[in-house]
Amino acid sequence: MNELTALLAFCVAAACSLLSTPLVSRLAFRVGAVDQPSERGLHDRPTPSLGGLAILAGVIVAGALLVPADAQVRGILLGAALITAVGAVDDVFALSPALKLGGQVAAALVPVLSGVHVENITLPFLGHVGLGVGGGALTLLGIVAVMNVVNFTDGVDGLAAGVCTIAAATFAVIALSLGREQAGILAAVIAGAAIGFLWHNFHPASIFMGDAGSNLLGLLLACVAIQGVLKTAAVVALVFPLAILAVPILDTGFVLAKRVKYRRPVYQADRWHFHHRFSNIGFSQRRTVLYLYGWTLALAALALALRFVPYSDDHGHFDTEWTLVMLGFGAIAFTASAYLVYILEIVKFRRLRERQLRRAAGGPGAPAAAIADGEIEAEIAREVETGEFEALAKD
Repeated sequence: MNELTALLAFCVAAACSLLSTPLVSRLAFRVGAVDQPSERGLHDRPTPSLGGLAILAGVIVAGALLVPADAQVRGILLGAALITAVGAVDDVFALSPALKLGGQVAAALVPVLSGVHVENITLPFLGHVGLGVGGGALTLLGIVAVMNVVNFTDGVDGLAAGVCTIAAATFAVIALSLGREQAGILAAVIAGAAIGFLWHNFHPASIFMGDAGSNLLGLLLACVAIQGVLKTAAVVALVFPLAILAVPILDTGFVLAKRVKYRRPVYQADRWHFHHRFSNIGFSQRRTVLYLYGWTLALAALALALRFVPYSDDHGHFDTEWTLVMLGFGAIAFTASAYLVYILEIVKFRRLRERQLRRAAGGPGAPAAAIADGEIEAEIAREVETGEFEALAKD
């Protein structure tokens, strides 16, 4: 019965989001919430923003009708409305980083004060770990972090909406299997609202979700991860959200590390995200998002396998056949991750790149004189910083 309710909630949210997006697009043009082409952006024409309002419409309507209501659910929906409002103001007026962070903290505080926080967590090999009075503060920090992780991901048509659809659907399946009815249905609502918006947001996008949408989806995903997974007694409770949200988490971690390394403000926009690096080596927007969807699906499948494949009896006894199945899912996720690391040169293969440059310099049609060592080092240093380099693997 809960599964049918979740499916209905998904459909209602998708329909509301799908139908309301054109209305929001017209509103965005009227209020001036239009994203202009820029050096950092990948779009080539003015595109309305504020798509988060359509996503919120789907969440509120389906949530109010089908999610069993209590103080925590009302707190989540109120926090969702608040962060959407903050994001919408930012989309129109471009708030300062400090004001945006303040709005994120205020919005995250609403569900935390409503009871959406973790007091203890079950970890592999450690069992129950109590967080004490710091649980609320850590939960607040986590919600704000996930909001920014999703916000950082929203840089190419359909990427954030698609990744969040996959993540929310995976959370829905896991939460329902763990008996977390409210979180499971709410996760289905999030997936539906995101995929309804994705119809208009996939390349070539007719509208962007803006900060209103990315912050909204981040807050909601964080809340369902807490309610549906982290509050359970599942041994791999912490692994589920880390695997499901691994792609945006890795993207954010990579970009922040680069900004710190090159002494740039961590809040300053740049072209170091995964989708920018795909663009730098000549991938189209469609191919970029499909690669990142595939990576997300591989990691989501691993999370589902951890939940449903009976490879262990939780007492240290492993079933050989099911363990091999589990290892197969792990191998798929690892291979997908390794391939993306290789194709994007996230870990720079300096020696390989040096050989490529030397071979190019001495190959057919190249100048007689080889490139000087200093020039090669300078070129590699430039590629490491900018992410602009020749693809190792061609289309």
